[in-house]
Amino acid sequence: MSRITTGKGQELYRKAKKVIPGGTQLLSKRPEIFLPDLWPAYYSKAKGCKIWDMDGREYIDVSYMGIGANVLGYANEQVDTAAKEAIDKGGMCTLNAPEEVYLAQKLIGLHPWAGGVRYAKCGGEAMALAARIARAHTKKDIILFCGYHGWHDWYLSANLSNKNALNDQHIAGLEPLGVPSGLAGTTLPFHYNRIDEFNALMEKHKGKVAAVVMEPIRNDYPADGFLEKIRKAATEAGVVLIFDEITAGFRLCAGGSHKVLGVEPDMAVFAKGLTNGYPLSAVIGRKEVMEAAQGTFISSTFYTERIAFAATLKSVELYEEHKVWEKQDEYGKMVQRGWKEKAGKHGLEIAIGGIRPLGHFSIIGSENGLVYKTFFVQEMLKRGYIASNAFYTSYAHSKEIVEGYLECVDEVFGRIAEIGNRGEWVEDHLQGKVCHSGFGRLN
Repeated sequence: MSRITTGKGQELYRKAKKVIPGGTQLLSKRPEIFLPDLWPAYYSKAKGCKIWDMDGREYIDVSYMGIGANVLGYANEQVDTAAKEAIDKGGMCTLNAPEEVYLAQKLIGLHPWAGGVRYAKCGGEAMALAARIARAHTKKDIILFCGYHGWHDWYLSANLSNKNALNDQHIAGLEPLGVPSGLAGTTLPFHYNRIDEFNALMEKHKGKVAAVVMEPIRNDYPADGFLEKIRKAATEAGVVLIFDEITAGFRLCAGGSHKVLGVEPDMAVFAKGLTNGYPLSAVIGRKEVMEAAQGTFISSTFYTERIAFAATLKSVELYEEHKVWEKQDEYGKMVQRGWKEKAGKHGLEIAIGGIRPLGHFSIIGSENGLVYKTFFVQEMLKRGYIASNAFYTSYAHSKEIVEGYLECVDEVFGRIAEIGNRGEWVEDHLQGKVCHSGFGRLN
């Protein structure tokens, strides 16, 4: 198959690295973690699950769908129409947008245990807001957590007292540069499904814990009553239980994944899974907990803009109307089953993880796993796919698209097997450099 032709996107990224530290605003969009020097990097248009690069080349997105933000697909006409109508009526005003009340009522209707809602513009910011409210409510400082919850000081401070605290929670080697040293010891990690670690921390810091922060589900389902045990311990100790639903929310049902798992938190945070690509996040919580937001200072002009509220209301409406979670699950099941079948067909060892709507895989062999990932991305790009070693399903995908994708997976896995069977190295068949390791949620 022909080599990848570079163009305007790759050239613009070279310019970006001269004026934007790190090259991009989001680690998960850095070209180096996909295909260094060859990744298209920028888009001119996106619609459904298709992307056009700056040279007009068309691709099907079978990777992250806006890093998980476009559950309904790109440029959904009904959602975008609601946003355009809000723009026409005035996106910002001295008075408040009524949509923020309507959305709060909707979120509480989906989660009857909740009694209050506050908003921010992105997930990490909303997690910082939730941590502040929990500390204000309990008047305590320590937060126990597992998993990834953003870039803000409260979270990154975990690496102040133990430089390796986040290594197997998020990314190894994160330096807490710029985080006040006085925050050391205020944020402490435990691992998913390790109730012994959690109990040990609760006992050691008895009477000092403000909150427990965790994704109710990520790569694995809770085992042996894990969530129920944490819920019970938090209740008995007067600790606020916060579920980070930024990614898992609106993947398994209309609302938080905890509705399917059967455990209610004291607070829950929503963002990318909620809005279909518009900048809005929401913190919902029990009324007595959320009342603490009045006693601490949380206020920002653009928390009140109208456009994202209008788009999000329509997004939630469509999510419920079409039962989008059913399609996410259906396509995710097809993808994960397909990965396994194609790998087995060609004698490749593969590890598959993640809930069905958020699946990922890694090939295990004699070379670095990043080599296999880079080759897979490279060969799928040649075949017209924006792909990675993950597939976030959306309502814009279809059975036919998934089947076409898996046919190409079959070809690429076959190529990997052929190269190995000839005694050659896959790395020698890369057109460029090996991709970098990047964003990860390991729990």
